[in-house]
Amino acid sequence: MEITAYQSNYAEDFKNLNLAWLEKYFWVEPHDEEVLGNPGKYIIEPGGNIFFVRDEEKIIGCVALMKIEDGVFELTKMAITPEYQGKKVGQKLMEHTLDFTKKQGWDHLIIFSNRKLENAIYIYKKYGFKEIPIGENNPYTRGDIKMRLDLY
Repeated sequence: MEITAYQSNYAEDFKNLNLAWLEKYFWVEPHDEEVLGNPGKYIIEPGGNIFFVRDEEKIIGCVALMKIEDGVFELTKMAITPEYQGKKVGQKLMEHTLDFTKKQGWDHLIIFSNRKLENAIYIYKKYGFKEIPIGENNPYTRGDIKMRLDLY
């Protein structure tokens, strides 16, 4: 297994991985459709990044870092193919992503999630994310928890 950065030929994998978990647990919102339909425009071009986990030639996981403002990024669109869940692939991807973010000199990361995703919330807390007030800028109607990780 290896973790690799975004390449445009992975855009369809990014979309499909995320649509699969959204449709399994929730629903696809207009904000999701925009971002998943054009990750280059909404994530990469503004200064974000997407990482993929590849097992041989198969993409089995992904996570995005979407720029909110200078030094502040949303960790979003994290998805692992069901047959690889429970094998610590998500944790390896999280570690890689956090190592990357700390080298960038960014201020903090935020996550919008849902308490229903207990395993995800557990992983976020394990890596130091703390719950903060959700506020009024939540881009997802399904989001009922906001978390923050200071990077300095």
